[in-house]
Amino acid sequence: MKPPPQLPPHLAPAASAHLDAYLALLLLWNARINLTAVREPAAIVRRHFLESLFAAEHIPARAKTLLDFGSGAGFPGIPIAIARPRIAVTLAESQSKKAAFLREVVRTLDLKAEVWPARVESMPPQRVFDAITLRAVDRMPQACRTAVARLAPGGSLLVFATPKTEAALDAIPSIRWKPAIPIPGADQATLRIGTAPDSR
Repeated sequence: MKPPPQLPPHLAPAASAHLDAYLALLLLWNARINLTAVREPAAIVRRHFLESLFAAEHIPARAKTLLDFGSGAGFPGIPIAIARPRIAVTLAESQSKKAAFLREVVRTLDLKAEVWPARVESMPPQRVFDAITLRAVDRMPQACRTAVARLAPGGSLLVFATPKTEAALDAIPSIRWKPAIPIPGADQATLRIGTAPDSR
């Protein structure tokens, strides 16, 4: 049996402990509701935790607020809230059972995060964010266009992209994209980072 993948060594001990507690909650709840199709703890760490932490490293240092669009089981939003505790994270998830799980994680780990238990489109118009993440959301190109309207001037859009979504992302107006960054250990998946104009 392969040993489980290791978390990045630069993580603070408190962050590693929080990730362990998050994994325990995820396994407990996943036995009752379908949070993720990935069931093995080592696979969850490799597929979800490490990819989310990889994104956390690429969030601009000046970002103070982040929206995790379609958070699901909390990826990448919760690992980002753990690894980058100075960022106020909003976890947007419209499915009530998943939103309940996210609230439990935020409460148990005492994270600097909130849950928005509805669609992003229903947020007040004035709510904008320094960074927005999208990972494995339905209708990714459409979701990205919705997300752009929530970006603060000069804000960053971080998208877990596949070859199918690359062309659609490049067609989104007003976003300046950096070259794709391969995600370690992920087949063909890349992290695309786009920047909104400094003024709207």
